Amino acid sequence: MLVLPVLALALIFAGTLIAVASDAPDVITLNSSLWPEHTKGLVEFTHKKHAEDYGIACADCHHKFEGGQNVWKEGDPVQKCEECHNEPTIQGEKKLPPDQQKLNLKLAFHGNCIDCHKKLKKENQESKAPVTCAQCHPKEAK
Repeated sequence: MLVLPVLALALIFAGTLIAVASDAPDVITLNSSLWPEHTKGLVEFTHKKHAEDYGIACADCHHKFEGGQNVWKEGDPVQKCEECHNEPTIQGEKKLPPDQQKLNLKLAFHGNCIDCHKKLKKENQESKAPVTCAQCHPKEAK
């Protein structure tokens, strides 16, 4: 008897998550006013592929930290990354203190994407997840 209401709630929840993910563009060009000039091509992030095809949870990328915990939940508003990660790229940025590195937009993107891709490669060496500059950045700057 309890199975039907639970199943109905699960279907509604799943439909809501798909609707939220489908509100985002299929492909997002990662660009920022913090980068007035580009030395590499802009990354075309395949949002739909990551969310739907790969089944990556929204909170694996989207976050809002309070007290050291990610309190962002699926369905919460999504801000542009640079609203919090608003430190521009500087020479020697990898030598900055860790708390300051987290505010650097380039390091935030690279840390989020590359760390996940490297983990996938470690788990499955046949993974096609890109881990080099040229695999994400096209040769010609836009």
